[in-house]
Amino acid sequence: MEQSPPKFLCDEMLQRLGRWLRAAGYDTRIAAEGESDYELLQHALREERLLITRDRGLIEHRRAPGTVILLRADNLEACAEELSRQVAIEWQFSPFTRCMVCNAALQEARPKQLSVLPLAKREFIDAAYFCPSCQQIFWEGSHVRRMRTHLQEWHERFSHH
Repeated sequence: MEQSPPKFLCDEMLQRLGRWLRAAGYDTRIAAEGESDYELLQHALREERLLITRDRGLIEHRRAPGTVILLRADNLEACAEELSRQVAIEWQFSPFTRCMVCNAALQEARPKQLSVLPLAKREFIDAAYFCPSCQQIFWEGSHVRRMRTHLQEWHERFSHH
């Protein structure tokens, strides 16, 4: 039986890492501002997510083992590397299939959805994706290409082959 990919919950301090996990295609919730440790742990347990944090206090909760991943690193690259050592992260899992804003699964954009973009922009877009939840439209622009390159680098450096 194939194991389903891990789902994550990043605390407030790890929002950037959370967005990169979304970019890689992982279902990743990012904590709302001011959520308590108890609330975070409850969300993680209820939604079967791994809670990624730098807050040492969280690993002391009795229900933390197997749910909380403590990172000691303090910059994005080092956090990505440390997380990759603790969980089998595939940085090329399913890139850009989740909304970077709200985490929903993206759909291929239909012409009606693309009609909100300026005509000049539409002419240069090969493929675009639409978020059914927050209505955002995403496409392969230079920003996404740079992020793809970054994910590829992390894949080569950190993934367990």
